[in-house]
Amino acid sequence: MRKLLLASALVFSSFSFANEAIIIEEPFARAVPPGQPNSAAFMTLKNESSDIVRIISATSNVSEVTELHTHTEVDGVMQMRQIDAIEIPADGMTELKPGGLHVMLIGLTQNLAEGDTVEVTLNFEDGSDRLLEVPVKHVMPMMQHQHKH
Repeated sequence: MRKLLLASALVFSSFSFANEAIIIEEPFARAVPPGQPNSAAFMTLKNESSDIVRIISATSNVSEVTELHTHTEVDGVMQMRQIDAIEIPADGMTELKPGGLHVMLIGLTQNLAEGDTVEVTLNFEDGSDRLLEVPVKHVMPMMQHQHKH
């Protein structure tokens, strides 16, 4: 029986979840005026493993819907688009920032004021997840791109 327990402990200890390889730095959600229906969460994701790690969805305690988004330029206009996953390269990093990749909080169920904290759960492709306590910060809106003719 003791050998069986030791063998099972070795099997389980050699298996690690994707989220354990990810270091999350400086997460924050954008403060929005009362009544604003949407916000977004940002962070830097560092992957300490030799495998690509993919976030395939997210949830939050302050939004009805939570989606993974990016900004793309279409006919000279920046537009947000939902994406299927956010990839963190092996031994690399991915930055979620205003004007780029982000976690979109849609249908806010409460006001997001500077100093508040919200929960965001990142769901990884391997079935693991990570619950984050994310501070709400005031962030200047993204400047619109201006084209000179």
